Amino acid sequence: MAMSELPDSRTEADGSAVVRVLSYNVRSLRDDEDALARVIRACAPDLVLVQEAPRFFRWRKHAARLAAKSDLVVLSGGATAAGPLLLCSLRATVEHTEDVLLPLTPGRHRRGLATAVVRIGGARLGLVSCHLSLYADERHAQAGLLLDRVAALGTPYAVVAGDLNEPPGGRTWDRLTKELRDGREAAPWGGEHTWPATAPDRRIDAVLATPGVEFLACGVPTGLDRRDLTAATDHLPVLAVVRVPAA
Repeated sequence: MAMSELPDSRTEADGSAVVRVLSYNVRSLRDDEDALARVIRACAPDLVLVQEAPRFFRWRKHAARLAAKSDLVVLSGGATAAGPLLLCSLRATVEHTEDVLLPLTPGRHRRGLATAVVRIGGARLGLVSCHLSLYADERHAQAGLLLDRVAALGTPYAVVAGDLNEPPGGRTWDRLTKELRDGREAAPWGGEHTWPATAPDRRIDAVLATPGVEFLACGVPTGLDRRDLTAATDHLPVLAVVRVPAA
């Protein structure tokens, strides 16, 4: 299935929503921001779950500029979530947002979660963008806190996406996929490996979802300008198309 053959975003007659979800580590916008925006626009997402958004001087301005260049709006997150950020199209009606800081291990990088509850069509959907620790022990503990946060959203369905800093088969992946479905495993499409962008050889980024969310396709988008993909950031994006039942 080529990019042009992916299902379009739409609301079905029964109120269920076909939604495009993009997960993307943008490396604090230190690379080619225009190339990044072109990649995002080409994916035509309804929701973008970002990692490593700008966290310091004028970070809100930088996030708003990326959203505008990508034909989206800022939903939540950024520095207040220690890097995870949520962007959305005007198709999403926002019900609730919350930025969550995870416990800090002295000497290590602060981590957090950008969360929201949105309505698209007749569907009600929880969202969590995450960027887990480089350290296995801390990463595994953060996965448990992430699952607790998904449960606390109080939504019938939820999508979690982010940079897990671990390939499939690790302890953290196993912990997460006991409760969440891995989109790439459920409906493989496009490329598999996400890092490094210049010569990808591992999958450390994922889109996951609670039971009931149907994956129609999930993978690294194909057919995009390779120069833009390598200039935009050091990760490749993961695009998922999901069908969310009406609430």
